[in-house]
Amino acid sequence: MIKKRIIPCLDVKDGRVVKGVKFQGLRDIGHPVELAEYYNNEAADELVFLDISKTENGHQMMLDVISETASKLFIPLTIGGGISTIDDISTLLNHGADKISLNSSALNNPSFINKASEKFGKQCICIAIDAKWEEEEQDWYCYTHGGKQRTNKRVLDWVKEVEKLGAGELLVTSMDYDGVKQGFDHKLLTEIINIVSLPVIASGGGGNSQHFVDLFKETDVSAGLAASIFHDKETTIQAVKSHLSREGVNVR
Repeated sequence: MIKKRIIPCLDVKDGRVVKGVKFQGLRDIGHPVELAEYYNNEAADELVFLDISKTENGHQMMLDVISETASKLFIPLTIGGGISTIDDISTLLNHGADKISLNSSALNNPSFINKASEKFGKQCICIAIDAKWEEEEQDWYCYTHGGKQRTNKRVLDWVKEVEKLGAGELLVTSMDYDGVKQGFDHKLLTEIINIVSLPVIASGGGGNSQHFVDLFKETDVSAGLAASIFHDKETTIQAVKSHLSREGVNVR
């Protein structure tokens, strides 16, 4: 049986880790290198580093920060945010990234997924999806630009498309659940898992260790990702893993 993963996420804006609620009201959390070192020692299974300043304002990639972050880690590092060319991916992999997360650039140019997957291997290419439920259409739609711009792409259509194009993994954030800490969006995640065979990282809504138990017992996602509960020390990754083990969930 594949062991479930617990992954903290660093949303980095202008060189600082920030966190909001439903992608709004960002507050300063700390320095990415210090947090990366903390999570490495906390037995995180991976670390996701999203440069949200890059996607909002077209900032230069913070390669020095990324290199320093990678140097503190003995776990896989996924980097995302404003990556739009094969050269961007090469540069990040050369500065310590193990995987690349694509969102806006993939939606704008789906063939980029195929090119990246063929050049670097599908294990390197994670597609990040910011999903929001639209009441009028009774469906989920993909958003870009840090959750600010809605696309005309249905989430359930998009996941099937990216699987065919060679993506290796999905990072699915429920914008409706993000930062609310009331549990993960099981309905959205189950719908996705039913139509693709890619590993899915669930993001948005993790508020306590029981939410991770519920997530892994009620859906077949491969990993649970959270930010604020770990940043604010409301719980720790080790505490979550201990709770999961007691509840019979196979964790790393």
